[in-house]
Amino acid sequence: MTVRPIELALFEGKAENIYEAIVVISKRARQINEELKIEFNQRLEQISVNPEATEEETDTNPDQVNISIEFEKRAKPTAVALNELVNGKIRPSYKEPEQAGKLEE
Repeated sequence: MTVRPIELALFEGKAENIYEAIVVISKRARQINEELKIEFNQRLEQISVNPEATEEETDTNPDQVNISIEFEKRAKPTAVALNELVNGKIRPSYKEPEQAGKLEE
């Protein structure tokens, strides 16, 4: 796996500053990673296990290996999130501050 530098100019206009862009990308990457984990586990659950198989045979199930290889070939969550921000598919957003702490006049 190679490390590629990223042009900081890509983030201009996408967020107020580079730090905000990094936070947005990291939060989206976590969401994508969770989605991938769920999909991976669902796919593994669908594979039937032979109850008569030895322990060694169950460790090297070819179906599991194929699924693992497929998931390893996919783009990494951070790269997907970075592309989404650059292409305008995601953007920073803020929660409105709560009014609960206001003093009544």
